[in-house]
This record gives sequence, C-alpha cells and structure tokens, in this order.
Amino acid sequence: FAQKTDSPANRSVSIKNPVMLMSPSNNILGNLTSSPDFSILVNAIKTADLSDTFSGAGPITIFAPTDKAFAKLAYGQLDTLLKPEHKTELVNLLMYHAVAGKITSKDIDRQIKAGNGQATLTTLAGGVLTARVNENRNIVLTDENGGQSVISRFNIQQSNGIMHIITVVLVPHSK
Repeated sequence: FAQKTDSPANRSVSIKNPVMLMSPSNNILGNLTSSPDFSILVNAIKTADLSDTFSGAGPITIFAPTDKAFAKLAYGQLDTLLKPEHKTELVNLLMYHAVAGKITSKDIDRQIKAGNGQATLTTLAGGVLTARVNENRNIVLTDENGGQSVISRFNIQQSNGIMHIITVVLVPHSK
C-alpha cells in the first residue's frame, strides 16, 4: 500500500538518518532527543511541559514533524507559539500530533479501506486528522484546516508507543 521506507525516494539526502539513532527500548521523548532532526519538536515539547506525556507509559502514536517540517510554518509562527503567553496553543498543536494507542501503518491502511478511502483519527487534543492514500501510495494526513502531510517513515517502535515521521506540521482549528 504505502511506499517502501527503504526506497531511494525515502533516503535522507543528509548522511544522518534520524531513525538510526533511535532505539525501541527508549521512549518517544528519549528517541526524539537522540536525533538532531527533531530538536525543534523536543524544544516545543519541553516548553509546553509535555515531557511526561511523551516519556510516560503510553501507548501513544506520534506523528512527528522534523525540523524541516517546522521550517515550513509561516514566518514567526513557531516563535510566537514558543512564547509563554501562547503555551495553550502550543500544547494543543503538539497534542494534535498524537493519538492514543499504538497505531501502525497497517492499522491506518485497514481503517482507510474500511472507511471507503479515508480514516478519521481523533488526536489527544480532541481534534481530527483524516488519513488517505494518495496516487503515489503514500499515506497522507489532512488537518482540520486542509493542510496535508505525508508520512515519510513508518512504524518506528518506541517503548511507549510508535512513531511515524511526517513532512509538514499539522495545524488544528484554533480554540
């Protein structure tokens, strides 16, 4: 169904592979911290006081945006979210990237097939992500504003859940 994660199209141009630095015996936050490609996400999790959420027992499925994904946000948006007065919005954004339980790409694919071409995932923020398979057989997540992100790496096992790497930060409706 989805692209092969070891295909040339999915190999990082840089020498560093973020997944190579991760261990299934580490929790989500520990693995994110060990990879230089997730420094913005780690900083945001710590700023939002969500370290316990992403290092706790879980299980949690996280759709983890890389630093490159954060760089695609509108100019100044990340800086604004990291300010103390915007902590509620930051928490909402981060929890919008997490779903309760351990959901593999096969689980998502089954839900898409059962849902006649789309699956609805309810996030820990209470918002909704819609998953579909595109013409290139990629799983694409669509946020509540119509923004789309491709899952570029699947099923990275964590001690407290599973991680899927995404190409764009997903943005929930403003609360």
